[in-house]
Amino acid sequence: MHYLDKINDMINKGMAVVAGAALVCMMFLTVLDALLRAFAEPLTGTFEMVSWLAALTAAFSLGYTQLYKQHVSIDLLVKKLGARACSAVEAFVHLISLVLFGAIAYKMFTYAGTVRASGSLSETMKVVYYPWVYLVAIGCLGLVIALIAGFMHSLRECFLPKTTGTW
Repeated sequence: MHYLDKINDMINKGMAVVAGAALVCMMFLTVLDALLRAFAEPLTGTFEMVSWLAALTAAFSLGYTQLYKQHVSIDLLVKKLGARACSAVEAFVHLISLVLFGAIAYKMFTYAGTVRASGSLSETMKVVYYPWVYLVAIGCLGLVIALIAGFMHSLRECFLPKTTGTW
Protein backbone atom coordinates (compact mmCIF):
# COMPACT_ATOMS: atom_id res chain seq x y z
CA MET A 1 0.00 0.00 0.00
CA HIS A 2 2.88 2.33 0.80
CA TYR A 3 4.31 1.99 -2.73
CA LEU A 4 0.92 2.64 -4.30
CA ASP A 5 0.61 5.84 -2.27
CA LYS A 6 4.07 6.99 -3.36
CA ILE A 7 3.36 6.27 -7.02
CA ASN A 8 -0.04 7.98 -6.72
CA ASP A 9 1.54 11.06 -5.14
CA MET A 10 4.35 11.24 -7.66
CA ILE A 11 2.15 10.84 -10.74
CA ASN A 12 -0.70 13.10 -9.69
CA LYS A 13 1.47 15.84 -8.20
CA GLY A 14 3.53 15.83 -11.40
CA MET A 15 0.36 16.07 -13.47
CA ALA A 16 -0.82 18.95 -11.26
CA VAL A 17 2.40 20.82 -12.05
CA VAL A 18 1.77 20.32 -15.77
CA ALA A 19 -1.85 21.46 -15.30
CA GLY A 20 -0.63 24.59 -13.52
CA ALA A 21 1.85 25.34 -16.30
CA ALA A 22 -0.91 24.88 -18.89
CA LEU A 23 -3.10 27.29 -16.93
CA VAL A 24 -0.32 29.90 -16.91
CA CYS A 25 0.12 29.41 -20.67
CA MET A 26 -3.64 29.89 -21.16
CA MET A 27 -3.50 33.17 -19.26
CA PHE A 28 -0.43 34.33 -21.18
CA LEU A 29 -2.01 33.52 -24.55
CA THR A 30 -5.28 35.22 -23.64
CA VAL A 31 -3.58 38.41 -22.45
CA LEU A 32 -1.23 38.45 -25.43
CA ASP A 33 -4.15 38.00 -27.82
CA ALA A 34 -6.09 40.82 -26.13
CA LEU A 35 -3.09 43.15 -26.34
CA LEU A 36 -2.45 42.30 -29.97
CA ARG A 37 -6.13 42.88 -30.79
CA ALA A 38 -5.88 46.36 -29.31
CA PHE A 39 -2.73 47.37 -31.18
CA ALA A 40 -2.37 45.06 -34.18
CA GLU A 41 -3.56 41.74 -35.57
CA PRO A 42 -4.70 39.07 -33.07
CA LEU A 43 -2.96 35.72 -32.83
CA THR A 44 -4.35 33.13 -35.21
CA GLY A 45 -5.64 30.03 -33.45
CA THR A 46 -5.69 31.43 -29.93
CA PHE A 47 -9.11 29.93 -29.26
CA GLU A 48 -7.88 26.47 -30.32
CA MET A 49 -4.70 26.68 -28.27
CA VAL A 50 -6.53 27.90 -25.18
CA SER A 51 -9.14 25.16 -25.63
CA TRP A 52 -6.47 22.46 -25.81
CA LEU A 53 -4.70 23.88 -22.77
CA ALA A 54 -8.01 24.03 -20.89
CA ALA A 55 -8.65 20.35 -21.64
CA LEU A 56 -5.14 19.51 -20.43
CA THR A 57 -5.61 21.58 -17.27
CA ALA A 58 -8.91 19.93 -16.44
CA ALA A 59 -7.75 16.38 -17.19
CA PHE A 60 -4.40 16.61 -15.43
CA SER A 61 -5.94 18.09 -12.28
CA LEU A 62 -8.48 15.28 -11.79
CA GLY A 63 -6.16 12.88 -9.96
CA TYR A 64 -4.66 15.59 -7.76
CA THR A 65 -8.12 16.76 -6.77
CA GLN A 66 -9.08 13.19 -5.87
CA LEU A 67 -5.84 12.72 -3.97
CA TYR A 68 -6.78 15.55 -1.60
CA LYS A 69 -10.53 14.76 -1.59
CA GLN A 70 -11.45 18.12 -3.09
CA HIS A 71 -14.24 16.89 -5.40
CA VAL A 72 -17.75 17.91 -4.47
CA SER A 73 -19.44 15.30 -2.35
CA ILE A 74 -22.73 15.24 -0.54
CA ASP A 75 -22.31 13.12 2.54
CA LEU A 76 -25.09 14.39 4.77
CA LEU A 77 -26.61 10.93 5.26
CA VAL A 78 -23.39 8.93 5.06
CA LYS A 79 -21.78 10.83 7.95
CA LYS A 80 -24.61 9.66 10.23
CA LEU A 81 -23.53 6.04 9.68
CA GLY A 82 -20.80 4.34 11.65
CA ALA A 83 -17.15 4.49 10.61
CA ARG A 84 -17.17 1.07 8.92
CA ALA A 85 -20.40 1.71 7.05
CA CYS A 86 -19.07 5.08 5.94
CA SER A 87 -15.90 3.38 4.67
CA ALA A 88 -18.00 0.77 2.86
CA VAL A 89 -20.02 3.45 1.08
CA GLU A 90 -16.81 5.29 0.23
CA ALA A 91 -15.30 2.06 -1.17
CA PHE A 92 -18.42 1.49 -3.29
CA VAL A 93 -18.29 5.05 -4.65
CA HIS A 94 -14.58 4.63 -5.43
CA LEU A 95 -15.30 1.36 -7.25
CA ILE A 96 -18.11 2.87 -9.35
CA SER A 97 -15.95 5.90 -10.14
CA LEU A 98 -13.04 3.62 -10.99
CA VAL A 99 -15.13 1.67 -13.49
CA LEU A 100 -16.54 4.87 -15.01
CA PHE A 101 -13.22 6.68 -15.42
CA GLY A 102 -11.47 3.49 -16.52
CA ALA A 103 -14.03 3.25 -19.32
CA ILE A 104 -13.61 6.95 -20.12
CA ALA A 105 -9.82 6.57 -20.29
CA TYR A 106 -10.16 3.52 -22.54
CA LYS A 107 -12.59 5.30 -24.87
CA MET A 108 -10.37 8.40 -24.97
CA PHE A 109 -7.39 6.25 -26.00
CA THR A 110 -9.42 4.54 -28.72
CA TYR A 111 -10.82 7.89 -29.89
CA ALA A 112 -7.30 9.34 -30.06
CA GLY A 113 -6.27 6.36 -32.18
CA THR A 114 -9.24 6.93 -34.49
CA VAL A 115 -8.41 10.64 -34.84
CA ARG A 116 -4.78 9.76 -35.51
CA ALA A 117 -5.67 7.20 -38.15
CA SER A 118 -8.09 9.56 -39.89
CA GLY A 119 -5.51 12.33 -40.10
CA SER A 120 -7.95 14.91 -38.75
CA LEU A 121 -6.66 18.45 -38.41
CA SER A 122 -7.84 21.34 -36.28
CA GLU A 123 -10.16 23.87 -37.90
CA THR A 124 -8.14 27.08 -37.67
CA MET A 125 -4.49 26.11 -37.40
CA LYS A 126 -4.71 22.93 -39.50
CA VAL A 127 -2.49 20.89 -37.14
CA VAL A 128 -2.98 17.38 -35.78
CA TYR A 129 -4.73 17.39 -32.44
CA TYR A 130 -4.76 13.72 -31.48
CA PRO A 131 -1.84 14.20 -29.03
CA TRP A 132 -4.14 16.40 -26.93
CA VAL A 133 -6.73 13.62 -26.86
CA TYR A 134 -4.04 11.20 -25.66
CA LEU A 135 -3.10 13.69 -22.94
CA VAL A 136 -6.71 13.86 -21.74
CA ALA A 137 -6.76 10.05 -21.62
CA ILE A 138 -3.56 10.09 -19.56
CA GLY A 139 -5.20 12.59 -17.21
CA CYS A 140 -8.09 10.17 -16.75
CA LEU A 141 -5.57 7.44 -15.94
CA GLY A 142 -4.14 9.67 -13.22
CA LEU A 143 -7.61 9.81 -11.70
CA VAL A 144 -7.94 6.03 -12.04
CA ILE A 145 -4.70 5.57 -10.07
CA ALA A 146 -5.98 7.93 -7.36
CA LEU A 147 -9.29 6.04 -7.24
CA ILE A 148 -7.50 2.69 -6.89
CA ALA A 149 -5.52 4.05 -3.94
CA GLY A 150 -8.68 5.53 -2.40
CA PHE A 151 -10.54 2.25 -2.90
CA MET A 152 -7.76 0.29 -1.20
CA HIS A 153 -7.71 2.72 1.73
CA SER A 154 -11.50 2.52 2.09
CA LEU A 155 -11.40 -1.28 2.08
CA ARG A 156 -8.68 -1.28 4.70
CA GLU A 157 -10.70 1.07 6.93
CA CYS A 158 -13.79 -1.04 6.38
CA PHE A 159 -12.36 -4.46 7.15
CA LEU A 160 -9.35 -3.90 9.38
CA PRO A 161 -10.00 -2.74 12.89
CA LYS A 162 -8.41 0.52 13.86
CA THR A 163 -5.80 0.32 16.53
CA THR A 164 -6.65 2.37 19.55
CA GLY A 165 -3.57 3.95 20.94
CA THR A 166 -3.10 6.55 23.57
CA TRP A 167 -0.95 9.59 23.21
